[in-house]
Amino acid sequence: MSTTLRFLGASGYEVVGPTFRLLLEPYLTGNPVAPCGAEDLEPPDAILVSHAAWDHSLDAAGIAIRTGAPVICPNDVAEMLLEAGVPAEQVRPSIWGVCYAFGDVVVRPVECHHWSAATLKDGRIVTGVPLSFIVETEPGVRLYHFGDTTIFPGMRMLGELYTPTVGILGCAQTDGLPDPGAGSVLTGEMTPDEAARAAEWLGVRQVVATHYMHPGPEVAELARRVPVYDSTGQRTVHALQGGEELTIEPVPGDYPSLTWGRTSPEWDHSYRPQLTSGPIPTK
Repeated sequence: MSTTLRFLGASGYEVVGPTFRLLLEPYLTGNPVAPCGAEDLEPPDAILVSHAAWDHSLDAAGIAIRTGAPVICPNDVAEMLLEAGVPAEQVRPSIWGVCYAFGDVVVRPVECHHWSAATLKDGRIVTGVPLSFIVETEPGVRLYHFGDTTIFPGMRMLGELYTPTVGILGCAQTDGLPDPGAGSVLTGEMTPDEAARAAEWLGVRQVVATHYMHPGPEVAELARRVPVYDSTGQRTVHALQGGEELTIEPVPGDYPSLTWGRTSPEWDHSYRPQLTSGPIPTK
């Protein structure tokens, strides 16, 4: 078995595993390197949105309405989706640490050092806690998507707890997008050197550079910096063009369950918390 990543531009990916399909950070409308339009994507089993920035979330509502796919996202993105007409039963507002199953898809949102805010049609500004994601597509393939985080020491803990095998890590500032505000941007949320350090802290086997339209000097610098910090001597770097695919082969070995982390073998993995479905009571 194997997992395929298709780069959609910016930080977006279509992920096809042996039993399911994921869509991460859907921004295709107006995206100059997108290989297709939002209406052309096959229905995903889940849509993952890390924060409310339009180059990460623009097409989430339209795709969710067209396909019926559930969306896992911060609270402010959830407000935008509901306002756009996505049924509430398709929306899962989330926070770090809570693990979710969508059929065969297991998604764990994890700590993300960024920001997230959205302006609704009535002018209200709502905020949410931005997310990074760890997703296990099959045994031996565990994806970490940075969700626009900066580097932070807790990445070492994420690597120890969840042993991601592939790190989708930003190392650039997305080129060609509007940049309002004072001053001039010099780097993205992580520099190439910081992304290379993050790869070591996470312990990933493969690094997929992201947060760009076209791989440029930052990506080349990432490829130079990764070996500097690589304690394994085996870490590889990939820089995809828009529409290009990467096949990820499973890493052999014994990996702890993503759902439960490193827990005792006696733990009942079939257990689910007993929660009641339906709306939250107002009184």
